[in-house]
Amino acid sequence: MNSTSTQFVTSGRMGIYDPMHQIGMWGENFKSNRNTSTSTMFIAGNPNPSASIIIAPDTKLDNQSEDTSQGTLGPSNKYDQEASKPSDKVQRRLAQNREAARKSRLRKKAYVQQLESSRTKLLQLEQELDRARKQGLYIGGGVDTSQLGFGGATNSEIPTFEMEYRRWLEEQNRHICDMKIALNAHISDAELHIRVESVMSHYSELFRMKATAAKADVFYVMSGLWKSSAERFLLWIGGFRPSELLKILLPHIEPLSEQQVVNALNLRQSCQQAEDALSQGMEKLQQTLAETVAAGQLGEASYSPHKETAMKKLEDLVRFVQQADHLRQETLQQMSRILTTRQAARGLLALGEYFQRLRVLSSLWAPRPCEPA
Repeated sequence: MNSTSTQFVTSGRMGIYDPMHQIGMWGENFKSNRNTSTSTMFIAGNPNPSASIIIAPDTKLDNQSEDTSQGTLGPSNKYDQEASKPSDKVQRRLAQNREAARKSRLRKKAYVQQLESSRTKLLQLEQELDRARKQGLYIGGGVDTSQLGFGGATNSEIPTFEMEYRRWLEEQNRHICDMKIALNAHISDAELHIRVESVMSHYSELFRMKATAAKADVFYVMSGLWKSSAERFLLWIGGFRPSELLKILLPHIEPLSEQQVVNALNLRQSCQQAEDALSQGMEKLQQTLAETVAAGQLGEASYSPHKETAMKKLEDLVRFVQQADHLRQETLQQMSRILTTRQAARGLLALGEYFQRLRVLSSLWAPRPCEPA
């Protein structure tokens, strides 16, 4: 027993590998490695069992793993950025589409409001025409017009003119709306020129209608019963003064070139001279007509020659109305030649809106509450 024990001790001192002892050492070192950043290696057969070889941790491997993880993360972020690019483009496109749709809705709403406003104005104009027509019938009913030589022509031509003029106003309002939309849309000059010519032809149609009505009843055309009350206040020989027309147009067609300014001033001066000549002729005609009627007797026989003379004077009055309309038409045409297409479009729009405002003013003035005297 003693010899066996001695051999066991001796074998330990001689450095023979002892499994149980080595396992115990590994356990202790394993515990210590949990709190340290270094690792130890034990070599069998080492004369000093407690000795160990200390090996530094493999930082290169750790760094390599970190680099690998970072390398994996880098392409992933890059892929996410590239994937987000189409999404941003889609979002911008959607935003643009929403903005375009919003503007389209606003334009549609403005157009509908404009149509409603035109409809209201047309109703007001119809009411004004009805009032003017009743007023004309009342005046005609109070006087025996057959004594002045006006009979069946008044009953047939004037109602036709009133219906045609009502349709002319409706078409004029459509022209104004169309011209306003065209100017805001910045269409080409060629397309705008077509609209300018259409409006000019529309005014020519009005002058043709007035010439026919003047032959039927020149007093009706001269009195302006077919127009609103505010328009009648500014009436000159059955229509507007051409020189006043230029005052209305010029502020809306600026800026003008020097040559355009010179041509416009010359046109205005020519208009004023022609207006003065026609006004003087009208005054002379009125004086002659008054003297002719005053020179007559109450008897039928003695009055007949003066009646024929008065009728001839009224034919001269028809020519005065036609000359005044010719001057108005020529002024519009000359002004359109002086201006560019876009300036002419703005001028015609300003002219149409000017007459619209006069009609609206009349419709607001007529139904106002009157204060007791």
